[in-house]
Amino acid sequence: MFALNFYTDLYADMLRSLRKTATIRLGDKSNKYKTGQIVWITVGQRFGKRKKLFTAILDRVEVKPISDLTPRDIERENPEFRSIEDVIALLERIYDRPISPDDLVTVIYFSPVEE
Repeated sequence: MFALNFYTDLYADMLRSLRKTATIRLGDKSNKYKTGQIVWITVGQRFGKRKKLFTAILDRVEVKPISDLTPRDIERENPEFRSIEDVIALLERIYDRPISPDDLVTVIYFSPVEE
């Protein structure tokens, strides 16, 4: 079983309410995540305790440069984001390094699975 972990509890409410239905991860993660795969959606600190929120199916996994992100990609990552610059600022905070529009990201769309 794989997990998509979100490091901040700020995302827990967005995930539970299904306002967040995608994640944008830096780099090509297509070798780890595949369309149709079943994963746990979790929140918690890396190397720490995590909480499973729900099981999800990966609806689509796409690798593309940040400059090719669509408004839908951006809104599904965070409904408050409106631009590529918002995504770059988020990724720079998470990865603690400069990010450019040419950097590759993996956009992972997911939907909850009722159990």
